[in-house]
Amino acid sequence: MRVAASWSGGKESALACYRAVLDDLEVSYLLNFVSNEGRCMSHGLNAELIAAQSQAIGIPLVQWKTSWPSYGEGFKAALRRMKEMGVEGMVFGDIHEIPGHEGWVDSVCNELDLAPIKPLWGHEPRQVLSDFINKGFEATVIKVKADLLSEEWLGRKVDKSFVNDLMKLGGVDPCGELGEYHTYVTDGPSFKRRIEILESEKILRNGYWYLDITKNEVVGKEVQLR
Repeated sequence: MRVAASWSGGKESALACYRAVLDDLEVSYLLNFVSNEGRCMSHGLNAELIAAQSQAIGIPLVQWKTSWPSYGEGFKAALRRMKEMGVEGMVFGDIHEIPGHEGWVDSVCNELDLAPIKPLWGHEPRQVLSDFINKGFEATVIKVKADLLSEEWLGRKVDKSFVNDLMKLGGVDPCGELGEYHTYVTDGPSFKRRIEILESEKILRNGYWYLDITKNEVVGKEVQLR
């Protein structure tokens, strides 16, 4: 089946896309939603950083401009376009229902006769996070809720040490499913090349700390000699 992956640039979308490939689905596109200001709708990342991931992975990127007031309409329009481009299903990184959005993705896909594919659905968030790390993905924390996590969490690598520190806090979903934190994936088993973050700055805006990545580079992977 030819599919497109709903792509935020974060860990769940990367892991779901990878699992879809392992399930012999043909992931033909990465679909990403951006604001008129050129920022990723989900994480506030510069749209060029998503393009860097597409380049590193080797799957074409479709970036669809929309706004929060018109997001529902924009989402449907983007999926219609995917269908016109030969896509039969959409891959999502959803783990469980988010309050206020129950069944929405499935409803839209069914309306447009697209198969909703959710490889992470129903899995324990802690296990999803562990699987992401164990599979060899690398990600950096780029956004946190300021009232839950301090700016020191920005720039941290998502590894076992990160998970242990996160679990000590309590009250935070392991995968940040309620928006507690967001990540930017820079490498993994689905990446043909990797991304280096070269320059960034920390910004506090509307109750969130952001790691604004101002310079990055897509580079080759080092060959491991045995």
